[in-house]
Amino acid sequence: MSRPETDLLDSLSTELSQQLKDHVDQTLLESIRPNYTSQFSQHAPELAKFREAIAQSDSKDDIDFLRSFREFVPTTNYEPYRPFIAKFLATPCKEADVENMFAPGLPYFFAMSSMTTGTTVKIFPKYRPPPHLLQHPLFLALPPSEGTALSPSSLKYRQVLEIECEDGQSSKKVTVCSLSAGYLRMAMNWDVEGDNDRLDLWLPGQTDPYAMSLINSYRGYFVLNALFALANRGVTTVRFFFANIFVTFLQYVEDEWPLLVDCIEKGVIPDIENLDHLRAPLQKHLTPNPLRAAELREIGPPGIQGWAVRVWPDLNKFIGITGGPAAASVPKINHVLGPSVSIQAPAYGGTECVIGVTYHKGNPNTDFKVVFVDGMSEFLDVRSREPSERVLSAWELVTGGHYEPVVTTRNGLWRYRIGDVVAVKGFDPDDGLPIINYLHRRDGSLGLAFGTTCTESQLTNAIVSAANRWIGQIMDFTIVGDERDTPITYGYLVEIVGEIGNDARMAPQQTFEDLMVANLEYYAAFWQGRARKPTIRLVEKGTFSEYRRQKSDKSVSIGQVKVPVVLSDSTYTEWLLKRVIMEL
Repeated sequence: MSRPETDLLDSLSTELSQQLKDHVDQTLLESIRPNYTSQFSQHAPELAKFREAIAQSDSKDDIDFLRSFREFVPTTNYEPYRPFIAKFLATPCKEADVENMFAPGLPYFFAMSSMTTGTTVKIFPKYRPPPHLLQHPLFLALPPSEGTALSPSSLKYRQVLEIECEDGQSSKKVTVCSLSAGYLRMAMNWDVEGDNDRLDLWLPGQTDPYAMSLINSYRGYFVLNALFALANRGVTTVRFFFANIFVTFLQYVEDEWPLLVDCIEKGVIPDIENLDHLRAPLQKHLTPNPLRAAELREIGPPGIQGWAVRVWPDLNKFIGITGGPAAASVPKINHVLGPSVSIQAPAYGGTECVIGVTYHKGNPNTDFKVVFVDGMSEFLDVRSREPSERVLSAWELVTGGHYEPVVTTRNGLWRYRIGDVVAVKGFDPDDGLPIINYLHRRDGSLGLAFGTTCTESQLTNAIVSAANRWIGQIMDFTIVGDERDTPITYGYLVEIVGEIGNDARMAPQQTFEDLMVANLEYYAAFWQGRARKPTIRLVEKGTFSEYRRQKSDKSVSIGQVKVPVVLSDSTYTEWLLKRVIMEL
């Protein structure tokens, strides 16, 4: 589909710059004023100079307060917050010990990181936003859409923390779960104790009944979501957090096609492990539909171009992240959806904070407009030779510049480094807010022995290009350090869909050539004998689905497990290498 035209500004006028500065200042004050009295703010060593500056100035003066913040608050990572978060994990956990820990009151839930780049889950407190923001689209796990949405959701949680109230008679339960599960519970006011009381619920406009969100079985989650989605001819929107999770969904549809169609015809829930008490309420929502089953049999499983619009004739939109690790799945998704379905990303950010929303006047798949709803973003210039602590405000950015976002949030993070790299495409002519494109993880590249790195985007582009030309459709991939020879090199582990290309053995050479062109450090290192060509090994079918299942079993939400571009976990690296079936 054609993209809308846009006229981004290359730089800000004096008027727009001042307008943006006022907007940033107001948003920043809304976060740091109330959070300054928190336990973290008053006791964290990292904020000692800030506290001293406030004590020596007029703390009620907004200009002085903001000046002190910008001058004395350093950038932070997760470590300063860890001992304060640990107080919530204590047994018993007393309300007096954790109240106002990071922001006023108690958290509504703790959001888990997806463990993409590490082996340990990070958890971040999420407090209920002010009433005027609660219905903002960013806080709606199930955003409204016209028609019916295939938008699988999970209310799975890792644990429930119990905070003993001061009266000694009651307690508050706080879930540790994915960000989407926490926002869904908060938006719908669904507490954990009432989960089983809502089993017969089915929200309008969704293909999956409520009971589906409580499924623990990885296979069951995909098979049953596929069952109810295929049974519904009126789907207009498909929404998956990561686009490559949709490819996993399609793989289950293909593998289980005869079973799914038979169950739609007869109106029965298939034999899925660990359904237990969820089977009966799900069965209530499924009725025999021989006509729909006959229609599906005629169409057949995924394979033909535009399969999705044959199954769902009213489908017009796909929403999902297609950048970063999900980029390899885009050709498969385009093939299945066909040209009539638009693709857009939901938003840009992380568990810590939402940084940008889809910019529909540009490319809705890659362009994001920085917003200050969940928090306020500042930036580090990743190309600058100045000290990395020099933090830039939004009005100081330059078109074409590469920056790492740094967020100060309503939930009590202070200049927290996200670790991504984004490029500024321009500025919105209406309000001056930056329009950005995600590039890659700043610390996600594989540091090789010769001391040079290729970025995630360069590594991804190289394998996607080689796959399109030589290998075939990629299901998923990751990169490990290949130390079988010296020097160490990039070792691609790739799972493909369908048949391998006849000339697949040409792929390593093209990948090598693409990296040589894209990265001058790699080029120099190779000709100096400090680097060698990348390697590509294929893994058996279902490898990355099993990887996600294992990650999900560690309580990461089923729909939000990411496969990292560069894998640093030695345990999973060893496991993946055992599933190699061929080297190109």
